[in-house]
Amino acid sequence: MMKSFRIGSLFGIPIKLDLTFLLILPVFAYLIGFQIEPVIELLNVTMNAGIDVGALTAEWWLPYLVGLAAAIGLFVGVLFHELGHSVTAQRYGFPIDSITLWLLGGIAALSEMPEDWKQEFNIAIAGPIVSVLVGVVSYALFLVTPEAFDGARFVLGYLAVLNVALAIFNMVPAFPMDGGRILRALLARSQPYAQATQQAASIGKMFAFIMGLFGLFAFNIILIAVAFFVYIAASSEAQQVTMKAAFQDVTVSDIMTPARDLHTVEPGTSVTELVQRMFTERHTGYPVVDRDAWSDGELIGLVTLEDAREIDPVERDAYVVEDVMTTDLETISPDSDAMTAIERMQQSGIGRLLVVEDDDLVGLISRTDLMTAFDIVQQSGGAVGRRDQVQPVGSMD
Repeated sequence: MMKSFRIGSLFGIPIKLDLTFLLILPVFAYLIGFQIEPVIELLNVTMNAGIDVGALTAEWWLPYLVGLAAAIGLFVGVLFHELGHSVTAQRYGFPIDSITLWLLGGIAALSEMPEDWKQEFNIAIAGPIVSVLVGVVSYALFLVTPEAFDGARFVLGYLAVLNVALAIFNMVPAFPMDGGRILRALLARSQPYAQATQQAASIGKMFAFIMGLFGLFAFNIILIAVAFFVYIAASSEAQQVTMKAAFQDVTVSDIMTPARDLHTVEPGTSVTELVQRMFTERHTGYPVVDRDAWSDGELIGLVTLEDAREIDPVERDAYVVEDVMTTDLETISPDSDAMTAIERMQQSGIGRLLVVEDDDLVGLISRTDLMTAFDIVQQSGGAVGRRDQVQPVGSMD
């Protein structure tokens, strides 16, 4: 998603709009307005709506104004759908970071996904249930709206149908859509959570492929986008859950490169020498240690290849590490979970964390260390194991 901004909150949950929402809203308004005549005919036949086509097409802009109202109402329905998930999750004690409306609908950002199958089942099914209720309420309002109000009857009838259709579509077992999460919850009743996730993700990717083909042949760009999103999200969450299972009870100290094996640089080292060391030792990041302070050295920064690149090659002899290093350090304790290290790196967009205990540098853990450990687990076909069974990976980058 692109940049989002907060527009308010409901039930203590921040509500945000992504910039893609502002781009897709007029597109939806145009599509609804462009197809208003066949939609009116459908509503008149199926719901005995009695909507006067001429009243909504008397002016060229009227269909698009009604289409805009319907598009806004559709996204309001999506918001209620996500609130169904979020409020149910809150009841189980899972905080909700935000709900964001974007290009493909809405996303409720749970701080943590439940691994209890009953909780996930209830959270997942709450959204479609709310969508059906929104559709029922829209239909009830449609019934009590006087026939003279053609625009309002069109919007309410349209929303009644679309919200029920949204609920049905979300029940497709394409993980991580609602139906896919319900499938995982049911699979997790009789097998490990990670295995259930892998199976649900495989089924989800199959459905994504089918949706993509259908969207391609039907020239439906939105369906193709949904298929792409489902495929990528299914792969990503499956890997995340598998990593979490693999690194269960594994701490940073089990995987990190210990301080005694670390390559470090001093603040007075020239940037030219730093780049040469990076090339020779094939490392792209070094802790900066001031060995003039204490006999063991004091950690004062971190320097990376990106820092060195900021200096023009012809000027690197004139600059030292202290001039380009980062002093705002991202650190982690050695007894932290390995998954915590992964999440910290992802959130900060960095490739390594300094491992510090009582203000002393005791090691460094990199994304390479974590991925190497994960590959070993995958190839060995089992969990990493207890702390005393794990050997440090020690492949600092």
